[in-house]
Amino acid sequence: MAEQAQGAGRGPGYSVITINRQYGALGRTLASILSDRLGIKYYDKDFVLKTAEESGYDVDIVRREGEELSRSGQFLDNFLNSTVSYKSSHDEIFRAEKEVILKLAESPCIIVGRCANHVLKEAGIPALSVYLTASLERRMARAKELAENGDTPLDKYVEAREKMRRIFYKQYTGRDMEDASNYTLCFDVGHIDLTICADIIEKLYRESRA
Repeated sequence: MAEQAQGAGRGPGYSVITINRQYGALGRTLASILSDRLGIKYYDKDFVLKTAEESGYDVDIVRREGEELSRSGQFLDNFLNSTVSYKSSHDEIFRAEKEVILKLAESPCIIVGRCANHVLKEAGIPALSVYLTASLERRMARAKELAENGDTPLDKYVEAREKMRRIFYKQYTGRDMEDASNYTLCFDVGHIDLTICADIIEKLYRESRA
C-alpha cells in the first residue's frame, strides 16, 4: 500500500512530523491538536527531559540552551573551542538532541523544534516538516499569555527569543530557519486558522501512509 501511495505521488510515507516556529507562533498548540487527531505522541517538554538524560546536563540548562543561542554565546563558544579542554554546552546538548531525535523517529511521533527537520533529512528519514510564522503583534499576544517575559517589554522579549532561535538553527544546520525550502509546508497562523493548518497536515500525513 505504501508503495502504491508513493507511485501515485502521495509522498514518501511520513512517520514523523516536525514543527519549527517563530516564538509565539503556536507550535506546541498545533502539535497537541495533531497528537490528538493522529493518536501519536508529541515531544516538547518531554524532549527536554530525554535530552537531559542523554547529555547529563541539568534540565534547566537543556531547557535554556537546547534551542536558542545568543550571539555572545556563539562568539564565546567559537573563541573557546580552540582550547582543547573546552567543551561547549550548546554543542554537547545538540549532540544529545540529535540522538534523542533519531531514537524518537523510530516510531510515529511529532517533534517540536530542535532542528529536527534537518537532523532527520541528514539521516535520510522522511518527515513532514512544518514551519509556523505570524506577525509580531500576534506573537506578542501569545507571549503575553505565556507570561515568560518578566520585566522585559513584550516586543523586545519576543524579538530577542526569535533572534536566538534563528542563530541556533543557523549554527547547527548552516541554513536560515525562515527559508521555506527547508519545509514541506509553511503557514502564517495569523491569517490561517490553526484547525485549517491541522486539517491540511493531517490529510497529507494520512495519505502518505495509506
